[in-house]
Amino acid sequence: MASLTDLGFAYSPSFTLERYKFLAPLFHNSFSIKPSSRISTRIKNHQSTSFIVTKPSKFREFRVFRSVELDQFLTSDDEDEMSEGFFEAIEELERMTREPADILEEMNDRLSARELQLVLVYFSQEGRDSWCALEVFEWLKKENRVDKETMELMVSLMCSWVRKLIEEEREVGDVVDLLVDMDCVGLKPGFSMIEKVISLYFETGKKEGAVSFVKEVLRREIVNAEDDGKGQKGGPTGYLAWKMMVEGNYHEAIKLVIHLKESGLKPEVYSYLIAMTAVVKELNEFAKALRRLKGYARAGLIAEIDVENVGLIEKYQSDLLADGARLSSWAIQEGGSSFNGVVHERLLAMYICAGRGLDAERQLWEMKLVGKEADADLYDIVLAICASKKETSAISRLVSRMEVMSSLRKKKTLSWLLRGYIKGGHINDAAEALTKMLDLGLCPEYLDRVAVLQGLRKRIQQPGNVEAYINLCKRLSDTNLIGPCLVYQYIKKYKLWIVIK
Repeated sequence: MASLTDLGFAYSPSFTLERYKFLAPLFHNSFSIKPSSRISTRIKNHQSTSFIVTKPSKFREFRVFRSVELDQFLTSDDEDEMSEGFFEAIEELERMTREPADILEEMNDRLSARELQLVLVYFSQEGRDSWCALEVFEWLKKENRVDKETMELMVSLMCSWVRKLIEEEREVGDVVDLLVDMDCVGLKPGFSMIEKVISLYFETGKKEGAVSFVKEVLRREIVNAEDDGKGQKGGPTGYLAWKMMVEGNYHEAIKLVIHLKESGLKPEVYSYLIAMTAVVKELNEFAKALRRLKGYARAGLIAEIDVENVGLIEKYQSDLLADGARLSSWAIQEGGSSFNGVVHERLLAMYICAGRGLDAERQLWEMKLVGKEADADLYDIVLAICASKKETSAISRLVSRMEVMSSLRKKKTLSWLLRGYIKGGHINDAAEALTKMLDLGLCPEYLDRVAVLQGLRKRIQQPGNVEAYINLCKRLSDTNLIGPCLVYQYIKKYKLWIVIK
């Protein structure tokens, strides 16, 4: 994930931290420094009076004040090592009569790394001044005294503050302000805090808050994610849409991106691709639901889909495709030609899921033109869709590719072709495709042969189907794919039975 620097946090150079009185939350999960430092802290939510250091030399008294408790990992030897400077620093910082940086600069040589970590912990407690903790951390950064453990500690504290703000349903502006403060003091975790905040909103069941948060981030233009379209979630809009998709809310993810764009905000380019993926998934789920519905109707469990509902189904599908086309247009406009290939790839997936053969075929050639050749299996799938609707011109163009194919590839392509014909009810065309396979010396799959023969046999009473059935039986018999067969035909005019072998 991108860091806050990578995400382009923007703030004015003249910005100075105000003394925000953020109430730091109960730090539920213990934060433990690695065993080598032997320090582990737990923040507790005790309601007690203000902190007063009466005897700096006695660490036991500090240990029970307010809400700080140092656990058994801090030994008696460690307690003896705590200097008077540590307690003086706490007392001076509490008074707030001077800038924290001035106090710490004056006591720099008297405070150890462990003591500085405990100063951070102390001022991150419930009811303390989080501004002071941020100032302490900023000074540590300037003095190059922030090691990995201190960074992890501060990140954990900040995440706790954010969680507290979210749980208390504070304004999203307060959450964004805190993130800006974090960036200003140089807190750079190895992950995106924007994404962390969105996740926290989801974890606490406040998804609407996540939407409001993303809107505020975009409105302030504090994030300018660099989208490369290579698999990263890209920024706040894309990450939020991705979170919605993970929960199966595909349509919600689509509408989110479109709404933000049409509201005059500037979602990152990659969010359009995320939304297009959501369109593909929604179309796929819709197609599966529709197949189940038709299956129930065939089984007599429900009534057949009437004309009105058919119209609603087609409209819903068309609306999804229109959304996908709009998103693709934005992606190419804002992302440039480098996005052409991935955009056409998603458009292809959309039209395949919707069963739009001609549109899907056009995307195949578009991908080829921009140098992103589609997989051969995708050509076969599109061929089957076109065959199911008997799109003759498209079928001819797609089949022409077989001239440079291997025998195995030709067999696979022709198998998809005849299956498409069968699905669309074009049995005679399927028989021709099967015969072509035999002419090329290819052996059709058993189930394909059976499906075509059964389809012809069901229609044998119709004019012309007898010859097609007999011819196919003969071809299959000549190649030893079926045994000899007899066909009985009754000519009513002459009251004559004819047996054909």
